[in-house]
Amino acid sequence: MNFPSLIISIFCRLSFLNTGRFFFFLVFTSLSLSPAHSQKVSEEFKRITDSLIKAAPVTYQELDSILKPKRSDTTYMRFFDMESARKKYYIGQSYALNQLGRKYRNISDYTKAVALHEQALQAALDANNLEFRVYSLNMLGVVYRRSDAIKIALDYNQEALELAESEANPSDGLKRSINVSLNSIGNLYSILKQYDIAIAQFKKSMALEKELGNKLGLAINYQNIGECLEYKGELEEALHYYRTSLDYNNEIDSDKGRVICKNSIAQIYIKQNKLTQALEILEPNLLAAEALGDKTVIAAININMGWALMELRQYTESEKYLVNGLEMSKKHQLPSYIAHAYNYLSKLYTYKGEYQNALEYYQLAEKFNEDINSEVNRRYINDLIIKYETEKKTNQIEALARENEFMNLRLRKKTNTLIIGALGMALLTFILYILYRQKELKNEKQILTLEQSMLRSQMNPHFLFNSLNSIKLYIINNEKKNAVHYLNKFSKLVRKILEASSLKEISLADELETIDLYMNIENIRFSHEINFTVRVDETIDEHTVKIPSLILQPFLENALWHGLSSKEGEKKIHLHVSRENEKFIQISITDNGVGREASERIKESKFLKRKSIGIDITKERLANFSKDFENSFQVEIIDLYDSNKVALGTKVVLHIPTH
Repeated sequence: MNFPSLIISIFCRLSFLNTGRFFFFLVFTSLSLSPAHSQKVSEEFKRITDSLIKAAPVTYQELDSILKPKRSDTTYMRFFDMESARKKYYIGQSYALNQLGRKYRNISDYTKAVALHEQALQAALDANNLEFRVYSLNMLGVVYRRSDAIKIALDYNQEALELAESEANPSDGLKRSINVSLNSIGNLYSILKQYDIAIAQFKKSMALEKELGNKLGLAINYQNIGECLEYKGELEEALHYYRTSLDYNNEIDSDKGRVICKNSIAQIYIKQNKLTQALEILEPNLLAAEALGDKTVIAAININMGWALMELRQYTESEKYLVNGLEMSKKHQLPSYIAHAYNYLSKLYTYKGEYQNALEYYQLAEKFNEDINSEVNRRYINDLIIKYETEKKTNQIEALARENEFMNLRLRKKTNTLIIGALGMALLTFILYILYRQKELKNEKQILTLEQSMLRSQMNPHFLFNSLNSIKLYIINNEKKNAVHYLNKFSKLVRKILEASSLKEISLADELETIDLYMNIENIRFSHEINFTVRVDETIDEHTVKIPSLILQPFLENALWHGLSSKEGEKKIHLHVSRENEKFIQISITDNGVGREASERIKESKFLKRKSIGIDITKERLANFSKDFENSFQVEIIDLYDSNKVALGTKVVLHIPTH
């Protein structure tokens, strides 16, 4: 028995002891140690296939770590597909069919590629394996994108992304599939000319590829972002991304990646009119592409060479390459490249002055673009029907089974949740109501206290006693007319104060009438020395403007007893009502008293100090009123001075909101 056979024999005995990882190492070793003779390799691969099917790994990474050296060989993959199908190892069958599909895709045989990837998808469904299902959907999306069936491709990649993201703890394989989905969706948006959306998708994919340390994925995403930037006309930025992609491809030694990047860099040079530099890249790059056998890239390079030579006025050589690119695009069904070739041929014949040929090629390009669009729509509709029917058949049984199994449990849980939720909501509502009522009662108590304090400040015994004393003096002096006049005013003032104290708001007209009565009574005690004037702007309607009741009296009382009582000479108080703006009216009370500083000094020197609490109560009332208004009530007290800093009096400004 030779050494590789001995390894396989050992594994067969150990496979029942759950030694999968050990197996993969041994199988890989056996591959590397196998002789080069084709018959020996064939026999060895049969033994490896048999061992893999027995071990039945379930992830792409486990299979690929063994089969990667042979996955591009159609003979080996067809053998692995048939053996996996015969022994009902559907995961292995899905792997092999997808590798065959990729092979045909890379040589632009899209019809065979689609058929193989669809078979791979069915095998993944038979295996009930999410990772291979997502992988197969992504591969279908890539093939349809290559053939410009944009809508179908977008649906496949979107479905793959949604399935992969539905897994709470995705494997590395699923994470890679998410990156492929994002990258493919980005490419589709790029084709649809939604470049910013496409770049966003590529950058998401790039971030995930960095987490996985996948340099191939990074190379692809840098290339794709470069293409979007190129389409947007940001050529220098695009060139930077292409060169970064080329660096990654050099690191991983990817011949195909290098060819694609170099073609893109040359394309930028053509657009920058660096035609010689472009051709220096394209000529050797075409040979490298032909060695790889990727018809899509070969067609693209031919078209770019024709374009560069056309701009250099080398029309014969240009036409040769453009026609080569066109014929290859037609043969391998590359719609977008066909359209490009027609456009450049139209431009070429325009340069040559052959306008009839130029027009014919232009019309062919336009007609072909229309055909592409109609074909996209037709394929999209047919594919939707097939896809949705398949989805119904594969998911309906599972969905119904799960629904029947857990229906009773869900109903019980929902019932209990509803009962608990209802009780909790009722309890929460009750608690919130109690707290709300407590807050309301507290506010009502505060308002009542303020109103009582306000009434006491308006009807304080000192004011009543002095007012009656003044009227009494008229009676003693036998000034009956004055006594009756002021007694009427006094009684009317008391009545208005009592009426207003029961109201939250009164009209400005009523408030001004109350203030006028108050000033008349107080002026008796000042021997009619107070010159009290009121001015209301024409824009103010006194009867419709509402203000809090009895808010002006404390400010007038303060002006009388602290500003004017100690002043010698003329004594003035002026009240002015004006509209500040649409939201506020302004009431200003200006006196020419001694000012607040002098008033404080005088008050300190008195034996009996009279404390003015009316203004503090009024400020509290206004703060409470503000809760019901869009804007707040504001009070400003301004000291007035002349140019020599001599006190001229005090000005109180009330800002009253109207909404």
